[in-house]
Amino acid sequence: MTTFEDLGLDEAVLRSVTREGFTTPTPIQAALIPPVMEQRDCVGLSQTGSGKTAAFVLPILHKIAQEEQAAGPRHCRAVVVAPTRELAMQIMGNARALSRFTKAKIALLIGGTSYTTQIRAMDRGADLVVATPGRLIDHIESGYLALHRTHTIVLDEADQMMDMGFMPAIRKIMGFMPERRQTVLLSATMPKPIRKLANDFLNKPFETEVSPQSKPVERIEQHVFSIKARDRRRSLLALITQNSVERGIIFTRTKRTADDVEELLRKAGIQTFALHGDKTKGERNRALTSFKKGKIPVLVATDIAARGIDVDSVSHVINYEMPNVPEAYVHRVGRTARAGKEGVAYSLVAPAEQKLLRDVERLTSLKLKMQQLNIRDVVMPDKDAVAVEPPEDERQRSRGANSGKANSGKANSGKARPGRDKHAERGGKPAKVHGKGERRPSDAGRSADQRPPKRDPNAPAWNPIRARVENDADDSRERFVREETVRPKKKGSGRKQPKPGNHRKGQPRPGAHAGGSGKGKPNNAQRRNGAPANNPRSDRGSPSKAKRPSEAAA
Repeated sequence: MTTFEDLGLDEAVLRSVTREGFTTPTPIQAALIPPVMEQRDCVGLSQTGSGKTAAFVLPILHKIAQEEQAAGPRHCRAVVVAPTRELAMQIMGNARALSRFTKAKIALLIGGTSYTTQIRAMDRGADLVVATPGRLIDHIESGYLALHRTHTIVLDEADQMMDMGFMPAIRKIMGFMPERRQTVLLSATMPKPIRKLANDFLNKPFETEVSPQSKPVERIEQHVFSIKARDRRRSLLALITQNSVERGIIFTRTKRTADDVEELLRKAGIQTFALHGDKTKGERNRALTSFKKGKIPVLVATDIAARGIDVDSVSHVINYEMPNVPEAYVHRVGRTARAGKEGVAYSLVAPAEQKLLRDVERLTSLKLKMQQLNIRDVVMPDKDAVAVEPPEDERQRSRGANSGKANSGKANSGKARPGRDKHAERGGKPAKVHGKGERRPSDAGRSADQRPPKRDPNAPAWNPIRARVENDADDSRERFVREETVRPKKKGSGRKQPKPGNHRKGQPRPGAHAGGSGKGKPNNAQRRNGAPANNPRSDRGSPSKAKRPSEAAA
């Protein structure tokens, strides 16, 4: 039997593997680790939950430990691209656990998080970068990360990454990589059209298929129920209540349906969360954390959670709607029966979904028998029923307690302390102490019990990368407009304006009128020439019109 010591991994990596409790590699790990260590392009096909993550993380950490030269600022040695944030975070957690006794620097670049933290990590340099396609391209195009020194790129869940929707981003990332590189593709399924696209990135790859492609784990007990479309919601409640689902995942096709199912279950008294792409990163983390800790019995999710989300002890998987793609069925039911355990998968099939069921049977080479479900005794909740509140977040609870302590401390700090008022000791005016209920000078225009306005939580976070690009675009646009509108003046163009106080020798200075008032109103000719109103020789085009002092006096 092969062990991790037989694979020739570095001693520091072996210590981390032993600490995690791994003794024997899985079939995909034993087959894929040696060729990856030899810097060969590889394609690995294996069922979900078979340990594909360690199959490429361990060889990368081995090479990082063997090399002495650092990656350098804004560079990395290896990059792993994952389709979703949750899968990237899972890979990040496994990589950190397996690199505990190494000096490898690992960075996570995903959306929904602060750019500042990621930019600082890139300024220090990283040995391994785990990223999603969009955020990785943002950092590359902004100059915070360069891939021309990167020797290995891993595309996890390759069938989804190679889908037509991800192809432009993947080709763009491949364009930043050097020509001499190592490409590793890992997935549970690899359809033939997607394989043709993957061949563009591979050079004589080593291929391994540990288990028959597109077949669920044999330990999964699969049941298919024939229903009517109008009875789908009632059938779901019947499955949950009649089968005592302790920890299950309900899969839907759309995000809107996931929200509707979440509302239905909460009104029925079942605590749950919806997990899909429109949720923020904090909401998705809260949903996964509550589900892993057992605070909620079921989790409603779209196919985003069917890719690489590792949740232990999932007893049931319910397909509320059949997936449009038959390969997604394999990923869905693969959430249960992990790590040698058993699981159950239920599927609700309406008459319009019979074709999708036949596609699944053709892909898996299995014949799924249709069954009937008893929904007579199911009581549907009223539309006006009050939904069950979700479990309170522990971090929010502790934060609220700390804020209460801080407020009490601030209130006590407003009390006068003996011997602390220096102004009173000198006999002067005592210093003004602003207590909790007193108004400060900066609080003008606001009531005493009104707090300053907080930042809108729905407002988009400040993005230094996009702000930098937008500022450069605005500067270039303003420069272009200024060059088009402002024209340089030609030499000698324009009429010279007369200087104030310009007069001939022997003539009186401006303002020498009768009575010595020195005041006069300018005529139209003076206004046209731009000369001062009190200049008698303002009309420089006709010097003969200047009046003598005697005429001016008359």
